[in-house]
Amino acid sequence: MPANIETMFYVRQAPWHGLGNRVEHALSSEEALHAAELDWEVIQKSIQTEDYAEIPGYKANIRATDQRLLGVVSDRYKIVQNHQAFAFTDELLGEGVRFETAGSLQNGRKVWLLARPPENYIIAGDRISPYLVFSNSHDGSGSIKVAMTPVRVVCQNTLNLALQNAKRIWTTIHAGDIPAKLDEARKTLLYAELYMDRLGAEVERMNRIKIPDHKVKEYMEFLLPLPDNATKVQERNVQQLRDDFQARYFDAPDLKEVGKNGYRFINAVSDFATHAKPLRDTASFKENLFLRTMEGNPLIDKAHELILASA
Repeated sequence: MPANIETMFYVRQAPWHGLGNRVEHALSSEEALHAAELDWEVIQKSIQTEDYAEIPGYKANIRATDQRLLGVVSDRYKIVQNHQAFAFTDELLGEGVRFETAGSLQNGRKVWLLARPPENYIIAGDRISPYLVFSNSHDGSGSIKVAMTPVRVVCQNTLNLALQNAKRIWTTIHAGDIPAKLDEARKTLLYAELYMDRLGAEVERMNRIKIPDHKVKEYMEFLLPLPDNATKVQERNVQQLRDDFQARYFDAPDLKEVGKNGYRFINAVSDFATHAKPLRDTASFKENLFLRTMEGNPLIDKAHELILASA
């Protein structure tokens, strides 16, 4: 695993990001907590100078099991324990929820879980699985986040489009009445259903936008541009990426029955962004790919804007 991944699991088939330790059956929240090795708590301790004078206004977040310092936070910071994140997701999604993966990054500073509700959506003839990602940090660097990531089942392409009329990500800070905030966050299920409904309408819209072959190549060159004063090596590398993308649009078996339209194009871009092997396979590539599950992929959103502009 990449250096920043501390612990992680997945069920049966490796997720699209390709990270984790395999387990053989779907897990309950308690089982997932143990499989991801997240069954530890965070405690807060006061911070002192060398002569033992307490520093006011700040606390140290410490992992109880090994006394590892996770971060220095203000004394207004409220801890959301790992078991609370699992319990929240369990209660939110209800009976039949399946935890696909969970783990920690950066020696416990950041944790996440990814869960799939039991139902699927049929959008434009495709089976789409809605995934809910819960992300939390223990180092004070980020908020509590819940995000929707729809995945096209047949090819494991993510369709986490940024839609103007429906939110995909919901956040709250580590301050105030955390139990009340998590209770308020249960509305995310309503928001998630709204997002999936709007995504379905957007897919139907993209299906109606016809894209001739020469436009596909123009869009591809726009999304994968040559740098100014490109060297021969850069030209070769960019052409390699363009050839890869072109094959994903024109030759992908799962798109054979899809017309030459915006939906086909966005799937080819998603396939490229989600699965293409990079020119330089760095140690953090798969980890960064997974993190874009939460934040969204700018290449996919840029392609979506291109499609709408052509309508």
